[in-house]
Amino acid sequence: MNSIEGLNMNKAKENVLKFSTDRDWDQFHSPENLAKSIVIEASELLECFQWDHNFDHDKVVEELADVMNYCILLSDKLNVNIEKIILDKLKKNEEKYPVDKAKGTSKKYSDL
Repeated sequence: MNSIEGLNMNKAKENVLKFSTDRDWDQFHSPENLAKSIVIEASELLECFQWDHNFDHDKVVEELADVMNYCILLSDKLNVNIEKIILDKLKKNEEKYPVDKAKGTSKKYSDL
């Protein structure tokens, strides 16, 4: 099954790609442009927390979805499997941050 916490990644990817295709936006979606868009949307997500800890949950969720949608588009453009790259990275992080050393600390792996 291609899912992470109940989300069917195939269905999400299919819908994001259809949205883009229906609007003929793929012509603008070079890997470079998509990476830029991810950073721009991530900045908009961060802006939700800029001055106040009482953030607007709905706005945060919208910005998070924008980041994720661009990530889906970039993963498709690079022809990578989203679930595989997430799980591969988690495995690497498990090795860099073993529970017995990393639990309860925010130190970088090189400082554990």
